[in-house]
Amino acid sequence: MRLTTLLAALVIAGCATPPAIDASRLPETPAQFKEAGRWTTAAPAEANSRGQWWKAFADPVLDDLVERADRGNAGIQVAAARLAQARAIAGIVDADRAPQLGVQASASRVGGIVDGSAGPARSFGAAGASLAYELDLFGKLARGSDAARLDADARAGLLQSTRLLVQAQVAQAYLELRALDVERSLVRGTVTAYRETLDLTERRFRAGDVAELDVARARAEVAATESEALALDRRRAQLENALAVLVGEVASGFSLPAGQWETALPTVPAGIPATVLARRPDVSAAQASMLAAQQRVGVAEAAWFPDVTLTATGGYASPELGDLFKWSARAWGVGALLSLPVIDGGRREAGVRGATAQLDEAVASYRDQVLAAFRDVEDQLSALRLLASQSEAQTRAVDAAARATDLSNARYQGGFVSQLELLDARRSELRNRRQALQVRSAQYQATVGLVRALGGGWGDA
Repeated sequence: MRLTTLLAALVIAGCATPPAIDASRLPETPAQFKEAGRWTTAAPAEANSRGQWWKAFADPVLDDLVERADRGNAGIQVAAARLAQARAIAGIVDADRAPQLGVQASASRVGGIVDGSAGPARSFGAAGASLAYELDLFGKLARGSDAARLDADARAGLLQSTRLLVQAQVAQAYLELRALDVERSLVRGTVTAYRETLDLTERRFRAGDVAELDVARARAEVAATESEALALDRRRAQLENALAVLVGEVASGFSLPAGQWETALPTVPAGIPATVLARRPDVSAAQASMLAAQQRVGVAEAAWFPDVTLTATGGYASPELGDLFKWSARAWGVGALLSLPVIDGGRREAGVRGATAQLDEAVASYRDQVLAAFRDVEDQLSALRLLASQSEAQTRAVDAAARATDLSNARYQGGFVSQLELLDARRSELRNRRQALQVRSAQYQATVGLVRALGGGWGDA
């Protein structure tokens, strides 16, 4: 009879098992990225260390900024606090699976009519302990605990995702600022060249060799280029203030002096497979949330089965406080409580439907997160490939424009060409040099973007 009862309980418990996640609803992982035809399968993602990926840029200033952001960024601190909350909630939920022990004591004094007759005032006292333990026959408590733990895992993934995002934002803002420093120097050098041309044109105008129109053109070029230099100064000030917020400091007290752009441009090695996305923190967080929703379906289904709680009490009770702890005043009791709602107005059925809908939402969110991750990697890989070709073409354009400027300047000094031709040549050279700087800056930005898309550094792959 006992064996039959146990088997029946196990069968009923099996009915509360949460539904399996349909693999057809999840995206397939390709063997390699579209933009990396020669790449081969490497070790599993768990074996690859994310590491201090920004060290690959070999820039001490960048290293310092990232370390300061890790300590002071408000977004990282908020994510860390939310992780601590999730872990505390997991501890609270897990505590329901343990025996619950409590102690009680009471004392009262009653006078007047007691038990239907009048009498003197008497004192009543009781002291004891109670023990309760809920039998988790149908897995409700275990699945609730697993769901809370998975929620904490999701928060841990979001913390890592926030930290990676902040590190990438610091790197991109710093690299853009250094590119602006070079561009500002280039534009100011062009302003100096334009001023020299203006001085020469004014001397020629005073000598009667050129018309006033040439002087006006030269002045317009000087003023326009000075305006561009001031616009770059404004953009640099904004980036500096943005860096202050990222590292958790007041913008008014933060400054980053202009310096040389000597940051190395790391090359992503071949051999990185699509499986590296498995360690991307936002993907792992979405996966943990999906698994937590799956466990909550089991919790909702287990509500259809009875709750069984074992109880035990022991202690002392006496109508006289002086006799409270005598052996004759002892009292104890054991029991079992079985509870099962019969009519609940459809509450449990609605709970199952709601938990199932949450699981569907979590699966769709996970799928969307994975697809977005693959898109991010493909975007950055294609950007790096095309930017490399663009950089080569732009270098040729800069060389040709510089040569044209030298020739035009020599011919203008000799009086063989007009000032307009020289100004056009200089405008073309400045435009091409600034474009080359922007392409170089875009290569750095895409490299940082690829690191973030891969979930961190690529280690020794």
